[in-house]
Amino acid sequence: MFSALVGTTPTVPPRRHRLSAQKAHASDVAASKFDSMIRLYDTARQEVRLLQLRDPGKVSIYVCGPTVYAPPHMGHGRMALVYDSLRRYLVWSGLEVTFVSNITDIEDKIIQRAEEEGRDWREITDKCEKIWFRAMDRINVQRPDLVPHATEYVDAMVELIADLMRKDAAYSTSDGVYLSVASVGDYGLLAHQSLDDLVEGGGDRTLVGSAEKRHPGDFALWKLAKPGEPSWPSPWGEGRPGWHTECVVMSLDLLGEGFDLHAGGLDLCFPHHENERAQAVAMGYTFAQHWMHNGFVELGGEKMSKALGNTMNLLDLTDAYDPRAYRLLVLQAHYRSPIEVTEGTLVAAGAALDRLDAFARRSASLPAAPASTGLLAQFTETMDNDLDTSGAVDLLFRQVREANTALDAGDTDRAAVAAATAGVIAEVLGLVLDSSEEVVPADVQALADERHAARNARDFATADRLRDELAGAGWLVEDSAEGPIVRRA
Repeated sequence: MFSALVGTTPTVPPRRHRLSAQKAHASDVAASKFDSMIRLYDTARQEVRLLQLRDPGKVSIYVCGPTVYAPPHMGHGRMALVYDSLRRYLVWSGLEVTFVSNITDIEDKIIQRAEEEGRDWREITDKCEKIWFRAMDRINVQRPDLVPHATEYVDAMVELIADLMRKDAAYSTSDGVYLSVASVGDYGLLAHQSLDDLVEGGGDRTLVGSAEKRHPGDFALWKLAKPGEPSWPSPWGEGRPGWHTECVVMSLDLLGEGFDLHAGGLDLCFPHHENERAQAVAMGYTFAQHWMHNGFVELGGEKMSKALGNTMNLLDLTDAYDPRAYRLLVLQAHYRSPIEVTEGTLVAAGAALDRLDAFARRSASLPAAPASTGLLAQFTETMDNDLDTSGAVDLLFRQVREANTALDAGDTDRAAVAAATAGVIAEVLGLVLDSSEEVVPADVQALADERHAARNARDFATADRLRDELAGAGWLVEDSAEGPIVRRA
């Protein structure tokens, strides 16, 4: 029963539905909604508020994707998992989601690596993009609906910059074009600081012409190329767009003005998202209506960063641990809280995943049953409360315990409903569980057989001792007419 409910992608359900009396697939039991009821923390307003939709029944989301110059690390993985979870839930809720996430395939770090290694920059971006999506596939992150590449939009970026200059919101220097942050009345909205309090430059490289900036916070829209660097034509000379110009052009082109949600890691809030928003505001465009940011990954109590040298390649992580364990670890924390990733937390998540797999195997033969409408309503309420995946995981494990208790009591009807409910929750959370039979080690099977023989001989003291020995090793043994059934605890 349970195994039939996992490992598939929930499809967009009809706007109105009935709970099936025969199946409990996630797409069959989605909540019926025309507008979103989910409340998410809005970084700009500093409050949890309703995600209001521009178009009834449709959600437009832009998530800042990777700069493809190196393999993704665990922080990238957490970001991708958070918004994959949001997307899956919104689709299950009956909403039509357009999910856009870009590829930054021209940027200073790409050029620097190409120069250091004597390689063509496009060779680096092509390879690293393939590595990115291989890592996303491992952690079961669905592909975006649209994946724009920055290099596909350079002409549109040049057009935007020219428009900003015509509005006197941007100006040229000897090394490029800069946005005048003084032209944006509410600059600093996402950082919640005044313009005078914000640090200089917003993370751009040190340029010769930076001394020509009108304000320390002005940032590059166009960077004139040095000899040998990749470049595109512009009215100001051969060059390339600044990082902050890329996403504002792509998001507005693909999602339109006033799109619903702009999201990314907390590290992007300032300066990247602030500077994206500044360009749209300077042009008089209505930009994102809601801003969402996920928290950091910490290693040994420190925020993970390349500067600290404490990053871990996501592919290496998924080679060393079950990729599903990392997804579960991310789900167990609230998306705005930092998460500690250590051997201990990964092993603990793996052990919790083993319990879910064990239940999937145990419940595989249960008859089909409808999921509990009341408990799915509780799941919906939990997820609508600022994407509380931690609470949803707790609800999942409560249903697993309920089903196991019912199975122990021989109540297959109650067990089937609990298993169906657990299956829906697991599927919506993107947790693919393994119901295939596990190979029991020979020494464990020998102990189980010895215990079975002791029970048949009515040597219950020995049988109990062997049962405890098996339990201490992480195994449970169940008695049946066909002999002992051994499974992981």
